[in-house]
Amino acid sequence: MKNISGMWFIVYAFVMSELSEALVKLPPNATLTAFLTFGDSLVDQGTNNDIKTIAKCNFPPYGLDFVGGIPTGRFSNAKTIPDLIAEALGIKELVPSYLDPNLQTADLLTGVSFASGATGYDPLTSKTAAVLSLPAQLELFKEYISKLKALVGEELAVNNDILISYFILGARKLQYDVPSYTDLLVDFASTFVQDLYDLGARRIAVSSAPPLGCLPVSRTLAGGLNRMCVDKFNQAAQLPGRPGLYHIMYNAKLSPKLDTLSNTLPQSKVVYIDIYNPLLNLIQNPQNYGFEVVDRGCCGTGTLEVSVLCNKLSPTCPDRTKFLFWDSAHPTETGFKLVVDQILAKYIDIIF
Repeated sequence: MKNISGMWFIVYAFVMSELSEALVKLPPNATLTAFLTFGDSLVDQGTNNDIKTIAKCNFPPYGLDFVGGIPTGRFSNAKTIPDLIAEALGIKELVPSYLDPNLQTADLLTGVSFASGATGYDPLTSKTAAVLSLPAQLELFKEYISKLKALVGEELAVNNDILISYFILGARKLQYDVPSYTDLLVDFASTFVQDLYDLGARRIAVSSAPPLGCLPVSRTLAGGLNRMCVDKFNQAAQLPGRPGLYHIMYNAKLSPKLDTLSNTLPQSKVVYIDIYNPLLNLIQNPQNYGFEVVDRGCCGTGTLEVSVLCNKLSPTCPDRTKFLFWDSAHPTETGFKLVVDQILAKYIDIIF
């Protein structure tokens, strides 16, 4: 198969190729038409609706501010990262799940999401949650390529690995310390990028881990009585910031690894996308962005509620624009948009 030219994967993966009327300024001669995503609940557009797992959100109050107030399986009150990026790039307004039973032929041409909430690079993470692993998402992508070829001819979940499989459940603590576990995750990420490349991707953007210790659920479970950000969770994810901690930081290891791949995979551009600092900026400087609450979510108490714990019996905040987080682990549409705006402003020229 020929290269899928112009495809941009962010694992939370973004894929592209030909475009009209983008809301952001693109580099000269850059054209885009399709947008594909791989990853976890930050970019799950409803995949988990159609598999046997409790990691779902296709019920109220999820989707409270979505078109028609419909819960679609997106882990937020409305639009999420894929929707906001596709819209900003002028591709389309909404990105559906590849498993959506109502998926249209046009969606195959313009982009879909293969992401599955609660997954990760570590196979144990997806197995524990009974969701689609990244290899399973790649199998769906292969099926997608076959369908696309029939139509037009032949012309990257780390968050859950570190937070759940390592710190909360402790499933990997008996086998790995933090430095060796982050090494393992970087190896998984590298393999996933290589697999995408082998399937034809040439522009591949891989997101960092966010400040996991500042998620409301992390504050509740390990932040003490004052629910502070959990330093050890952040240290396992962040870029260098403290002497002596460099060797345990996933993001610090991932960034140079992706640079190496970009330099060794012919005709490729593999880009590290920092979402750690943009999200931390919103958390540390909420007044600059109109937020009043950043330490808990809008749903219920906002301290633990996520997925089935955030349900029709849960009260919600009256003004979602004042909350950075919708539930205890996922941003509101307002929060997502502010992160996406920062990402696009910084990386659009680099990707091309």
